[in-house]
Amino acid sequence: MKEEEVNRCQIQEWYPKFKSVSIKTWIHELPESFVQYLLDDSGPFLLPVSISNEDALPNRIHNPEEEDDYQVVEGSDDESEQPSLPPSFPELELEIKESIASLGGAVFPKLNWSAPKDSAWISTTGTLRCSSFSEIALLLRSSDSLVHDLCHAYDSCNDKTSSRPKSFFLALRKWYPSLQPEMEFRCFVRNQNLVGISQREATTFYPSLLESKEHLGVLIEDFFMENLRSRFESENYTFDVYVTKDERVKVMDFNPWGAFTLPLMFTWEELEQNDNEQGDGVDFRIVESQCGVRPGLKTAVPYDYVDTSSGSGWDQFFRSANEELQRQSRSPEAGA
Repeated sequence: MKEEEVNRCQIQEWYPKFKSVSIKTWIHELPESFVQYLLDDSGPFLLPVSISNEDALPNRIHNPEEEDDYQVVEGSDDESEQPSLPPSFPELELEIKESIASLGGAVFPKLNWSAPKDSAWISTTGTLRCSSFSEIALLLRSSDSLVHDLCHAYDSCNDKTSSRPKSFFLALRKWYPSLQPEMEFRCFVRNQNLVGISQREATTFYPSLLESKEHLGVLIEDFFMENLRSRFESENYTFDVYVTKDERVKVMDFNPWGAFTLPLMFTWEELEQNDNEQGDGVDFRIVESQCGVRPGLKTAVPYDYVDTSSGSGWDQFFRSANEELQRQSRSPEAGA
């Protein structure tokens, strides 16, 4: 994989070209000071001061007794220690507030490649729905999966020259509360041919997909041929789509082929062997029974970090750990 292939999958790169077949999105370039705020883990967890007095956790309960624990008593050894001042990004906050209003009052955020799905639990709704800058900052600052975008985006590239892109962007996407998870699919393109389609939420059985599978496959294939095949410049990549109730297909995201992208109901070995050049058709996979549910795929960390198959990073780690354990057990000190 090359850096340029990874770069094409950044939302600020592909969205302007495909916005007519995607969902409405506003994109903001992030100041480096905000990027460093997201990366900083040296001090206490502090949310930016909101110039609009908007609270990221409006329903939290303040405990005066707990707050008293943090007061410095006059004459104590800690008196000289000044408390950390919370950061503030007034210009960015005003820009984001305006974008949220223009998108109907609620958005879900993502950086260049990834959304903070792993931190949804910390929001008051348990989702990525945000209506203020403070809520967005809370999700981004609490997410471990975004470390991939910030520090490891090019780890799988054979021409890696940097650990991060020159600039980071925040994409604010219009929030649709009625989206149905069974209508989102991941599509796999090899040698510019659509070779596979997978149910995006592979941890759930949706009976309705059994009846509509064939028709959905036709809709997605037609969409790919008409809108993506000759326009997206990479030969190998994946893209996610959502099929609306009125049978319109919307592209939601692009991801590189392999590396940190989840193959969902496929394996990358299977996909590598299928190029669809012989007219075999697209392999469309859904969970066809409750017994077919694949556990463990609800993850927001890169695929490289959860893949334990032969030759994976974890497989090599376990092998090395086992070899070290055997070496130590054979050492003279072990028998002492």
